[in-house]
Amino acid sequence: MDDNRVWGFEESLWTGDAEHYRALIDDECVMVLPEHPFVLTGAQAIEAVADTPRWSTVTFSEQQIMRPQEGLIAIAYKAEANRDGATGYTAYCTTTMRRLEHEEWRVVQHQQTPALVASAG
Repeated sequence: MDDNRVWGFEESLWTGDAEHYRALIDDECVMVLPEHPFVLTGAQAIEAVADTPRWSTVTFSEQQIMRPQEGLIAIAYKAEANRDGATGYTAYCTTTMRRLEHEEWRVVQHQQTPALVASAG
């Protein structure tokens, strides 16, 4: 998967509907998110996303892509996401995806660390 497809794939996980999300998350996925219960399986993450409003927009910066072996891609980035009627969200994230078949990829790991906000004074 070329770099543009990697970032398009990742963006779709933030903005796509629950069915799209379900199609891209591996059964063996593990996630760490900044909300209870914090550590989730793929099935738990899919269930949580089904009940959560999707992000309207997301932009990535500080992007890194690693390809440690054929069929395995690990990425890291800063995400800035917004949704209607909600405060924006900024986090540093990692995602690992594996290829199942030609052009068929699934997320096997995802982690989000909210950006720290420095106190004034």
